Amino acid sequence: MSKLLVNLSILLSQPTGISNYAQNIYPALKCLEPTLLGTERLVAEEYSNFNCHLVPSNMTPAQGSKGHLRRLIWTQFRLPQIYQQYKSQLLFSPLPEAPLYSQCSSIVTVHDAIPLRFPKRFSPLTPYHRYYIPQVLKQAVHIICNSEATAKDITNFYHINSKKITFIHLAHNKNHFHPIDKNKPKNQTKIKTPYFLYVGRQDPYKNLHRLIAAFAKLPNYQEYQLYFAGPKDKRYTPQLEIQALELGVSKQINFLDYVPYNELPIIISNAIALVFPSLWEGFGFPVLEAMSIGTPVITSNISSLPEVAGDAAILVNPYNTDEISNAMQIVATENQTREQMIQKGLKQANRFSWEKTGQATVQVLEKYM
Repeated sequence: MSKLLVNLSILLSQPTGISNYAQNIYPALKCLEPTLLGTERLVAEEYSNFNCHLVPSNMTPAQGSKGHLRRLIWTQFRLPQIYQQYKSQLLFSPLPEAPLYSQCSSIVTVHDAIPLRFPKRFSPLTPYHRYYIPQVLKQAVHIICNSEATAKDITNFYHINSKKITFIHLAHNKNHFHPIDKNKPKNQTKIKTPYFLYVGRQDPYKNLHRLIAAFAKLPNYQEYQLYFAGPKDKRYTPQLEIQALELGVSKQINFLDYVPYNELPIIISNAIALVFPSLWEGFGFPVLEAMSIGTPVITSNISSLPEVAGDAAILVNPYNTDEISNAMQIVATENQTREQMIQKGLKQANRFSWEKTGQATVQVLEKYM
């Protein structure tokens, strides 16, 4: 018998995004004596001090759309049986997935409504977001989300009563993202300095075409480089490369592709600033990670980003390339402003921790057990 089931079937061995959230949240749930649903390898390596139930290993994002479909089928038909087997009272899922039309009482986490805010034509996931998730949220006894902005989106897009929603900010790995001793020899990289940095995917809503346009407006852009750290995307990267060529800044624009996790801190640390002018974010990990390292941040004044950045970053209208460019110029040339941003960023980053996230999550779950 286990009152609480925690669905970790999505967890990857190298977690990113939702998987990163799941990886960091489950240790705090130990006090609730849950049963974790996880794969054989992860159960052996990570969950040895938890009660566990083995699930198939072919249902993660690593298996693409096939893995996604397998997980939905498993969630709908096998998960209710496991719930009954353990005589559970509550299922907690770190993403908005739960069995429909079953006796499972569930609490789910929603990370954003970006697929509805910026829909992609012909995406196979469109029905998932338009029809499946709304029903999951309707049936859930409560919903957790990662920011006040996401809570408002859940209300506006899914028409869920705000009393049914609790927003709990996420956090970052403080052992990995922290100030780096500038006196130590720097890791050898092929990156030219000085440079501005963007970290993340290259989807259109990330607003990278305006970032490139803003960079081209710098009075002395020839003195700087602009690096994009994140996987290249054959749908979008070529368009950005063409834009850089047309603006005459192609020699200064660099696409690093995927950057290994262990290399990110040094690359962020050596940047003039992280420039993150996204049109919408459910939370915004790169902003928090850059501040925790001591790198100034320029980011958008909309969505969850002001919640994360506080008064430590320069907040800009992401639709205004002049604002983005002016902010880049300020950070690059005004040393006093830059130093103030660094100190404020470190202080702001310290307000976030996975311990706080975990404790707040436990408080929500306890109410429904």
